Amino acid sequence: MKIIALESSAVTASVAVTEDETLLAQSFQHSGLTHSATLMPMAADLLKNAGLTLGQMDVVAVAAGPGSFTGVRIGVAAAKGLAWPEDKPCAPCSTLESMAWQCAHMGGEICAAMDARRNQVYCARFRAENGELTRLTGDRALGLDQLAGEVRASGRPQILVGDGAHLVQRALEEQGLPWVLMPPHLRYQTAWGVARCALGMARAGKLVSAAAMAPSYHRLSQAERERNERLGAGGA
Repeated sequence: MKIIALESSAVTASVAVTEDETLLAQSFQHSGLTHSATLMPMAADLLKNAGLTLGQMDVVAVAAGPGSFTGVRIGVAAAKGLAWPEDKPCAPCSTLESMAWQCAHMGGEICAAMDARRNQVYCARFRAENGELTRLTGDRALGLDQLAGEVRASGRPQILVGDGAHLVQRALEEQGLPWVLMPPHLRYQTAWGVARCALGMARAGKLVSAAAMAPSYHRLSQAERERNERLGAGGA
């Protein structure tokens, strides 16, 4: 099964093509450039340089959230654009689960985290064993103190991955809790992780159509929060 995967949920952007568990090609960028200007050209160049075509892809996958509202929207829109012409099945992947796949080979408990601002992280915890993942929690936006309490209750060292890993590291360190921080080249989101997550979704029969695919933000945007606050103040 050939999968083309897109990742633009945070500051990095990447595109990968896999065949089952094998990575065929990947392009990664951490330059701060706008994803709307880079993601689709990266996908086109990757396919061309790998001697592949979009028609050969069986699945189009994307990191559908949580993450940057703008980045997630760009990624989902790009994936829809790739999938729609030939009605390709799609995998709207959890950004957090996709990151966890990058360290599934290590074994132990994994905490995937992204900076959600306001002293919170988007996070999910997993158990890795024999190269497979088992979810311990759902994806959620959680305060750092609350996450540290959850880790204390688990009693196990946490393998930290994601662009919010350093925030979790600091919170655990302050409470004397054990952690292992993934090195920079494995810490940030990659399209390979999205493709591996998508493979699991395909095997479980969880693919969707391009029309049905939608972002999963897990929190209201700042504009929506401010609007609700204004409405609440007006009602009061």
